[in-house]
Amino acid sequence: MRAVRLHDTGLVVEEIEVPVPREGEALVRVHAAAITRDELTWPEDRLPAIPSYELSGVIAQVADDVHGVAVGDDVFALTPFDRDGVAAEYAVVAAALLAPRPQRLTHVESAALPMTGLSAWQGLFEYGNLRDGERVTVVGATGGVGHLAVQLARGQLAEEGDRSDLALDTVGGDSLLSVIESAGRVVSIAEEAEGATYFVVEPNRAQLAELGRRADAGELAPAIDSVFPLEEAEAAFVRVAERGKQGKVVLRVADD
Repeated sequence: MRAVRLHDTGLVVEEIEVPVPREGEALVRVHAAAITRDELTWPEDRLPAIPSYELSGVIAQVADDVHGVAVGDDVFALTPFDRDGVAAEYAVVAAALLAPRPQRLTHVESAALPMTGLSAWQGLFEYGNLRDGERVTVVGATGGVGHLAVQLARGQLAEEGDRSDLALDTVGGDSLLSVIESAGRVVSIAEEAEGATYFVVEPNRAQLAELGRRADAGELAPAIDSVFPLEEAEAAFVRVAERGKQGKVVLRVADD
């Protein structure tokens, strides 16, 4: 299969063996894989490594002990950051992380949802404990996580200048310090600071399934900045590092 792999000398698209699912795993035929700024620094101690941790695709094979998902299922997922990613024609993923892909979205759009969507969900509801009737401020509301947080918190957004019960910070710096002074609770995905709860997003099948349901209901739509074929992964990572992006950068691995 074709796969993008990071070596000491840079990114290379090369032919490698198709992985075999082990206990609790499924082999997914990847249709699209989204990428994230700075992620090429994450696996520096385990090169060569496949980047990208967000996929949309179709299950091609499952281990004998896997139940709840089956060959032919449309799925999407956020995968763990401490193992090989999914920028390849096939990827092995823990079956417990695979959620039904939203059918209202394309594979490219579905691949753009897991990391940003889960970051927004966990920031608002898991760490932020946002409740009905409370008001929320989203710092960086037009960014990748921010625009989804705005959609999820629709009807609970604070007006500009109002004190909010919760602030979700996606920017850091002075913006974070400002909301620490003006919000009841502050959650940040950008940086640690006294007076704010900082967290790193984690894969979660149940939460991702809920995001998929909302996407199918027309309540949630991820923004796509640009789409690159797998062979142009290097150019895609150049784009993801540039300023002025509007949404996710996605690798198209196979046609929808």
